[in-house]
Amino acid sequence: MTFTPKSEKIDIDAVRKESQLTGQALANKEARDRELEAIIKGEDDRLLLVIGPCSSDNEEAVLDYAHRLAKLQEAVKDRIFIVMRVYTAKPRTNGDGYKGLMHQPDTQQAPSLINGIKAVRNLHYRVITETGMTTADEMLYPENLHLVDDLVSYIAVGARSVENQQHRFVASGIDVPTGLKNPTSGNLNVMFNGIYAAQNEQNFLFNNEEVETSGNPLAHAILRGAVNEHGENVPNFYYENILEAIAHYEKMGLKNPFIIIDTNHDNSGKQYMEQIRIIRQTLINRDWNEKIKQTVRGFMIESYLEDGRQDEPLVYGKSITDPCLGWDKTQTLIEDIYETLGK
Repeated sequence: MTFTPKSEKIDIDAVRKESQLTGQALANKEARDRELEAIIKGEDDRLLLVIGPCSSDNEEAVLDYAHRLAKLQEAVKDRIFIVMRVYTAKPRTNGDGYKGLMHQPDTQQAPSLINGIKAVRNLHYRVITETGMTTADEMLYPENLHLVDDLVSYIAVGARSVENQQHRFVASGIDVPTGLKNPTSGNLNVMFNGIYAAQNEQNFLFNNEEVETSGNPLAHAILRGAVNEHGENVPNFYYENILEAIAHYEKMGLKNPFIIIDTNHDNSGKQYMEQIRIIRQTLINRDWNEKIKQTVRGFMIESYLEDGRQDEPLVYGKSITDPCLGWDKTQTLIEDIYETLGK
């Protein structure tokens, strides 16, 4: 067993300095971060949408999408707060397949993590500075947190990571909203134990030193569906599923009860058009039950420029990982949500 170095040791400070927010861009991000925190705490009743491509594989297409989303955000800002998915590291069930911009900044070239790190920071930086949007990313590798934590405004812990102690403990030191997904088994106890760990102080080794965290009161639940022993999808966005999740919050006395419905993955069976139905049904459930309305206050949506997915990056703005809603359907969906919230 060997670990063969492929590069010199990375100077993280130097990498960060190349794409550091300053001036008005920094002030705008900080203002939006305060708004997002107020939403998670229930002090702002706007609906949160964490929306964007499944994976950010093409810088120009992602920026094209970001400019469109920023314009739409301005039109709906009194009822909806949007954070853009700029997901740059993708979990792979068996290790094969496209692993995201972090690993492969050019999909036509061999993996290059050194260039990938710079590409990831540059993409978040450009979305923020050129469009005024703020961004979300998945914490697939906790040790890479310092590469993006000054840029990213929302962090997700995925279904394959939520049981991992390092992910939970690192989440307890993050100072932005951090959503923990239920595992692929659908076991809510696993997710809520992770939220409990993330909301409380922890002591552990991180980046070669002993650290103590303050706890992250903005850690919260993301319901993304499950897979049973037969390989069948088991959605968990239904009325009874939500009430069960709320009961966990109440039983454990967790801070800032907040649930996001992930509208794709095992909730939709990766049938991207189902995302629209899932949102419409959840909005009805919110209207029917005040407790649901007070707790289910966000959606995670996979959306890009073109509908569906492709195996190779041939069509501009079309996903090469999970299928996404195209832009026209995305715009119509957000406008429909906006109108529904105003009734």
